[in-house]
Amino acid sequence: MSRPPLPPFTRETAAQKARMAEDAWNSRDPARVALAYTEDSRWRNRSEIFEGREAIVAFLTRKWEKELDYRLIKDLWAFDGNRIAARFQYEWQDASGQWYRSYGNEQWEFDEHGLMKRREASINDIAIAEKDRRFHWPAPGPRPQDVPGLGDSSF
Repeated sequence: MSRPPLPPFTRETAAQKARMAEDAWNSRDPARVALAYTEDSRWRNRSEIFEGREAIVAFLTRKWEKELDYRLIKDLWAFDGNRIAARFQYEWQDASGQWYRSYGNEQWEFDEHGLMKRREASINDIAIAEKDRRFHWPAPGPRPQDVPGLGDSSF
């Protein structure tokens, strides 16, 4: 299975890969998201470490059962060869209605077919008031083209 764009990445193809990941995650469809990873993909997400597509689907299912009304923006940070670094922010609310903004960085490594074989994510959550939300497009679904990325937004 091939998942273009393929490494080695250019600035344009690395940014395209980040946007494709953002769109997939905003679908909140664990099975769809997992197809972008190798069968034996290794993940570190916060304090969890696991391997394989089945574990990815289980993780994302748990995540989106807890993180309600999830909306994500990812931006390319750096790239080299078959590796991409991305930064991201996402907003979500818990079952009690408390909103959060999560800030993070990811390092990705891809195989020759464009599938991610390694993902490492560091993430911090900050409780926010609903009036302080920034991401308001309909969910689940991709960020509309007229909604800007993170750009130079401050934390």
